[in-house]
Amino acid sequence: MKAILERGKFAQVGFIVKDIEEARVKFAALFGCEVPPANPCGNEIAGTVYKGQPAPNAKSKLAFFDLVPGVQLELIEPNEEPSTWREYLDKNGEGIHHIAFNVEGMDEVIKGCEAEGMTLVQRGKYDDGSGEYAYMDGCKDFKCVIELLESFK
Repeated sequence: MKAILERGKFAQVGFIVKDIEEARVKFAALFGCEVPPANPCGNEIAGTVYKGQPAPNAKSKLAFFDLVPGVQLELIEPNEEPSTWREYLDKNGEGIHHIAFNVEGMDEVIKGCEAEGMTLVQRGKYDDGSGEYAYMDGCKDFKCVIELLESFK
């Protein structure tokens, strides 16, 4: 985990949900805040690759709660197409899918994670092209996926 700890900062916990409309209302009530919008994710810019194969139809709806400065809770409702999100929902039901870290030098951090025994599951760009994400299988050691986030500044 040296690659993440040296080049990253904890940023997010991601939950997979079946119904984002219901989940965002319930989480907003739990946190005592406004209900965030649910936004579609997964356009042609994203260039999603799942398990080494192009996955242009892997889409989801996302809602974000800013919990404390720099840390978010992300709700993800996947569509029916193959993706890490759909696989999680089908196998495990709703729950914590990932913890995320903002990183610099995505390729190097991925290599470091692979050296720790993790495999790259899914990778893509933000829909607006301003950054990218990578999901590493950290389930053996961390009981969830590790997401790497890098913004292009």
